Amino acid sequence: MEYLRKPLMTLPHHWKPLVCARHRCCSNLPRDGKTPVDRFRAQVSRGPSFQDFIKGVSVHKPRAEAAGGCDSHAYLSEDLSMGDSRKVYFETYGCQMNVNDTEIAWSILQKKGYLRTADLREADVVLLVTCSIREKAEQTIWNRLRQLTALKKRRLKSHAPMKIGILGCMAERLKTELLEREKLVDVLAGPDAYRDLPRLLTVADGGLQASNVLLSLEETYADVMPVHHAPQGNTAFVSIMRGCDNMCSYCIVPFTRGRERSRPVSSVLEEVRVLSDQGVKEVTLLGQNVNSYRDTSEEQFCGSDPTKLSQGFKTVYRAKQGGLRFSDLLDRVSRIDPDMRIRFTSPHPKDFPDEVLHLIVERGNICNQIHLPAQSGSSEVLKAMRRGYTREAYLDLVGNIKRIIPDVSLSSDFISGFCGETEDDHQQTLSLIRAVGYNVGFLFAYSMRKKTHAAHRLQDDVPPEDKRRRLEECIAAFREEAAKVNAALIGSTQLVLVEGESKRSAKDLCGRTDGNMKVIFPKEDVAVQPSALDTASVHPGDYVLVKILSSSSQTLRGRALSHSSLNPIDKKSFHLVEHWS
Repeated sequence: MEYLRKPLMTLPHHWKPLVCARHRCCSNLPRDGKTPVDRFRAQVSRGPSFQDFIKGVSVHKPRAEAAGGCDSHAYLSEDLSMGDSRKVYFETYGCQMNVNDTEIAWSILQKKGYLRTADLREADVVLLVTCSIREKAEQTIWNRLRQLTALKKRRLKSHAPMKIGILGCMAERLKTELLEREKLVDVLAGPDAYRDLPRLLTVADGGLQASNVLLSLEETYADVMPVHHAPQGNTAFVSIMRGCDNMCSYCIVPFTRGRERSRPVSSVLEEVRVLSDQGVKEVTLLGQNVNSYRDTSEEQFCGSDPTKLSQGFKTVYRAKQGGLRFSDLLDRVSRIDPDMRIRFTSPHPKDFPDEVLHLIVERGNICNQIHLPAQSGSSEVLKAMRRGYTREAYLDLVGNIKRIIPDVSLSSDFISGFCGETEDDHQQTLSLIRAVGYNVGFLFAYSMRKKTHAAHRLQDDVPPEDKRRRLEECIAAFREEAAKVNAALIGSTQLVLVEGESKRSAKDLCGRTDGNMKVIFPKEDVAVQPSALDTASVHPGDYVLVKILSSSSQTLRGRALSHSSLNPIDKKSFHLVEHWS
């Protein structure tokens, strides 16, 4: 991000930085007896004038002061921004992008000498990675902040008072309320300001509140290798783009995460290679609109071909030209490790040209699972949402996907009670849910967000009780159809990536199918390969073939038959295993 790489201000030579000369002392204590925080406070108190903030300004400098041999561009010395082994505690809320943001923020702080702790009681810094997509998500953070503030007050007499920071979408959206009205936090860092975290924490250590919520047109953290912190270490999320240009009328994301910009393909491929070397077995490519990926970082990528959209879909912005597209990236990622599963989320239905669908069929390690957010089954509501398609166009896309990928698993998002939604609109949504047959769904009642198109132009006119009822009916329809989809898998053999023990019983293991369905099966030794007599135990990260014996709307249950892999030779053995079982 350009504005973070450049100096934040240019200072005249007469305003000297904190560390101009280093004196040699026999003691570990500074010669002046002052701590870094004391020196920082003193520096701020005699700090820059207004002219110091203007780059290139001509300021009269006395010759004696101008002759000083110190760097005139350093506002904070390097040692002040170091973590000094202070312990950081993270809490992550919301979507998978926030999980990835946590990993990026931790990578930046780790390099500055901070330590990470899983124990809140020993934390020097508490950072909440937040979500603003719905009011309920924000209220959860407000409640947590009040709890943490109470804990902070109880620790005021300690040698190192606890600092509280808000990262992510809520930091950008509610900066005034968080800093000025409620005064519950010490640090705010928006989604594009994580590089600035060490400086912000240093300012907070000086007793001041610190904030950077500026959005960037360029920041992708391409040169920051996230520190992945998955419990089992077998799955990982890789961010490939940030921001969104779709401007759906209900959505706050373009205002909290900014415009779309894609991470260079070379950076994405390098991270996936590192994860493969670490033994990760499943990578999910992430983005607010992941399949609109368009890398223009290299000149050879910048052609004149316009972006291809799904048939019958349109955008609120002009067609974009050139760039390495999502299908190109998916192709290259899938070639790195044939035994590593590849998923992606969250896509927009408009960005599913046929080449993406054919690539999913061609590559055995790209999962046959597509998240296809519909949001509503009514064309009128979809128009008010500015989604860029009709009910008919969406159903045509579903038909095309199922034609090209016959065994595809579909999931979706739906919003109940959007502005102006009538009972007939709601019934159309229910009929769409039943027509498509999803196996996973994410459904929510509409929550109006400030700054959005809907907040400015539409009325939140559906009563709360109607929103709740319609949501409950949508959930019931979803579960009914998911139960049918899952029941059709009974008797089949599924390739499952083992995640670990079942949460309900240590005697069972759980994992996920290619279609992202959870499978529970007994923890027992199985054949090392189909039809083999030798057996071996099953561990997290293993691929096993599981015979499905029963199902519900959310879970499959079965019995493990043998170890396996994603290699094509093993896929040919599926029929042999079914016959053998």
